[in-house]
Amino acid sequence: MQRYKAAIAGGLVAGLVTTAVMVAGRKTGVLTKTLDRDAVDWIDDVTGSRAVIGDAGTSAVEFANHLGASAAFAAALPAIQRAAPSLSPATIGILYGTALYVVNIAGIAPVLGITDGEINAGPRKAAERWAIHVLQAVVTALVAERLAAGSEAD
Repeated sequence: MQRYKAAIAGGLVAGLVTTAVMVAGRKTGVLTKTLDRDAVDWIDDVTGSRAVIGDAGTSAVEFANHLGASAAFAAALPAIQRAAPSLSPATIGILYGTALYVVNIAGIAPVLGITDGEINAGPRKAAERWAIHVLQAVVTALVAERLAAGSEAD
């Protein structure tokens, strides 16, 4: 499979995996209020969606957004791999997941009002958000590598 297609497919798989981890983590109490719930609250605050389509509908909108973002961010993976060919997919995932966390969650999300910022979130919640982003990028990189095995085409 071409590297870009493999990366996007890996991103979609990672989106499903991280969603499952966040849901399971919340339901078991291992995780606090996860970023997807912050995003659902933000969507409702901005659009009033819960009054129109309910919490399940608003959650579905957020899930579609999450999968789209997962695929879009994954599309950068082949370029990152070309820039750092000596790094393993897992290492690239850790570094890229950390970068996504810093830019998107520590930087952009508070400006948009999706979160209250990582300092206000506290160390536990910030660590959970970082770990989910690392998981996302590592799963993306590993799945993409597996799907692209034997293919040199981009």
